[in-house]
Amino acid sequence: MPRFAANLTMLFAELPYADRFRAAAESGFHAVEILDPYGFAAEDTRRALSEAALELVLINAPPPDRAGGVPGYAAVPGGEGRFAEDLERVLRHAAALAPGRIHLMAGDAAGATTRDTFVANLRHAADLAPRQGFTIEPLNPVARPGYFLNDYSQAAEVLAAVDRPNLGPQFDSYHAQMIHGDALAVWREYRPLIVHAQVGSAPDRQEPGPGPIDFAALFAAMDESGYDGWVSAEYTPSTARTEDSLGWMSV
Repeated sequence: MPRFAANLTMLFAELPYADRFRAAAESGFHAVEILDPYGFAAEDTRRALSEAALELVLINAPPPDRAGGVPGYAAVPGGEGRFAEDLERVLRHAAALAPGRIHLMAGDAAGATTRDTFVANLRHAADLAPRQGFTIEPLNPVARPGYFLNDYSQAAEVLAAVDRPNLGPQFDSYHAQMIHGDALAVWREYRPLIVHAQVGSAPDRQEPGPGPIDFAALFAAMDESGYDGWVSAEYTPSTARTEDSLGWMSV
């Protein structure tokens, strides 16, 4: 079976932020990801990680727009200055928290210059922090209408254009199934590029279980492919307590 991590933005959300770390450790997780750590003092998050003996494997970037805008703008033409400025804040958090990877969100954008903007911003991030791992991820148009990066072949083309060793794609079973109709086929086709993985069911994005995704086959394919990275549980539990949704981890 793969090594599973817990997304603390979505799992254990019934608990206060500071209590989610210990709950994850007590549920058998040894690593976590946090989509938005910026609303909390980095020292508090670092302490919670240390006390629970958890590795932080992923954070999202740039910081969300607290004025209510949609997350991400790495592909938005005209936002290059804002992206560069906010990236500095992201890297300060990364220096304190040591995340394995930072997901650079493309944002909602379209037009002739959008791809070039995205490529330029990704190169800037990768070159500014060459020892930091970065990711990009296609998001499906049902969950995120208008998001620029919405196809795995498109992500592969962008990565080829950026051509930086510290940047790779995330695989998410929920988004892959919703975009392409076959999460397992997406895994097999893009496995050589994938540097981080996440799982959730489709179309409801709840815990792995019944539905169109054969998770037993997917986990077996991950093992057979030699993937040794983390597989983060990124879903909304169907149960009141996150612990009661974790039966899939032992199947």
